[in-house]
Amino acid sequence: MKSSNNRYTIGQTVNIIETGEVVTILKWQYVKNMKRYSYTVKERPSTFYFEEELQNL
Repeated sequence: MKSSNNRYTIGQTVNIIETGEVVTILKWQYVKNMKRYSYTVKERPSTFYFEEELQNL
């Protein structure tokens, strides 16, 4: 489930910039009214993050 526009894929391991925590992408969705992608991570399923809050390892 990779879109040509979103930065991360399901199952990818990334870093939360603010905390330095390493997490795994659980799901993503495009937030149309904000024109950007949000991501839910396995380790914190009740919280979502935008692309700019995450980085590749």
